[in-house]
Amino acid sequence: MNTKISLDEITSFTKRRSFIFPSSEIYGGLAGVYDYGHYGVLLKNNIQNSWWKNMVLDRDDVVGLDSAIFMHPTTWKASGHLDCFNEALIDCRNCKFRMSANHLLEKFEINTDQMPLDEINRHIEQLKTENKLKCQNCGSDNLTGARQVNQLIRTNFGQPTLEPKDMTMDNYVYPRGETCQGIYLNYKNVIDTMRVKLPFGIAQAGKAFRNEIVARQFIFRTREFEQMEMQYFLSPEIMDEKFNYWKEERWNWYKEELGIPEAKLKWKKHDKLAHYAKEAYDLQYDFACLDGFNEVEGVHQRGDWDLSRHSEFSGQNLDYFDQKNNKRFTPHIMETSVGLNRLVLAVIDNAYTVEDLGEGKTRTVLKILPKLAPIKVAVFPLQKDEKLKGLASDIYHKLKKEMTTEFDDSGNIGKMYRRQDEIGTPFCITVDYECLEDNKVTIRTRDTMQQERVPVNELVCLIKEKLAV
Repeated sequence: MNTKISLDEITSFTKRRSFIFPSSEIYGGLAGVYDYGHYGVLLKNNIQNSWWKNMVLDRDDVVGLDSAIFMHPTTWKASGHLDCFNEALIDCRNCKFRMSANHLLEKFEINTDQMPLDEINRHIEQLKTENKLKCQNCGSDNLTGARQVNQLIRTNFGQPTLEPKDMTMDNYVYPRGETCQGIYLNYKNVIDTMRVKLPFGIAQAGKAFRNEIVARQFIFRTREFEQMEMQYFLSPEIMDEKFNYWKEERWNWYKEELGIPEAKLKWKKHDKLAHYAKEAYDLQYDFACLDGFNEVEGVHQRGDWDLSRHSEFSGQNLDYFDQKNNKRFTPHIMETSVGLNRLVLAVIDNAYTVEDLGEGKTRTVLKILPKLAPIKVAVFPLQKDEKLKGLASDIYHKLKKEMTTEFDDSGNIGKMYRRQDEIGTPFCITVDYECLEDNKVTIRTRDTMQQERVPVNELVCLIKEKLAV
């Protein structure tokens, strides 16, 4: 596999093969927002379905939820987002380029997490004095100081007649900046309706929205994205035990269900913690297209901050009564939070391969796990012959009932193979003239390019066996 892939190469590939498109491209695009094409949707859904099965369907202690994108605005006051969910912004006076102070200072190994604005500005001034801080766009040193910008996106809801100048904080609602708040707001509903007992989890996947200052690096950092989160409610006495358990569970899922080698994964402990956190680790993947390890998932000990705050602001009792030990307390929360868009990029980054076939020839192949592949099998007639096309069409419709299948009769077998290699299709079936006599077809395996003759009536069982490996 490639050891070095440029982000431009991945961006071009995903567009050319209908995985990911720039949103609103015919109008010049919209920064930090992307659309998923046919194969991108299938891949993203396969990853999400794998996560859902692992986190909910295969377990007895986690239930599912799909909460609304809009929530009561007090939610974000209670959660601390209105006061603390900020990013420091720097502008270049020369070219008007906008930069994140957090990202700029990271290059000098200055961690700005939870750092007050005045301290951030002291670092900025010191670096400017040393002539080390430059505009990322034009190289000018004529930069502004940092100012805080809240990352929640605001909109009006049920107040369409108000002019912007008449809007107050009480008139705004916020498309959710993270999916977990909907889980906390439904904690009591789940307790009352699902017969659950601590420890238990609530999981959901869905969209979130952030006013990212620097929405770059393709789909790694976007303003509209999808999260897959699980909030595990428990008593504080077992937090460390469950925290280590879930770290191991999540690590194994990446290896076994996404096919990520251990050498490309590592844990990074947070040195500075968010206001709610007791301990936090990031699971990082070594992105070839991003020049190194970057976060794809967070595992956090959130303490009793969330339920205590929502209980305080709502006036609702969110305590839990432990009948076995005859005590009442506010549950603590252990969280796993995954960026689905980042996982799509990680899976493509890990699988994208350019192979040298000799004699100056190469092939691009997406060596993705068969169970994650957008298309499981493709069917081709060897030539544009009506008899071959009819038989291939019959096989295609039979397989399509069992798995995602494509039919291609463009005529050039080499190009058809290459096209399926690039979208990661693990198996291709070719129907030739011999099939009309012996009722056998040729199956070609993506990774090895080896071929074998198989009876048509055994195709479904054989491919299902191969896909299960």
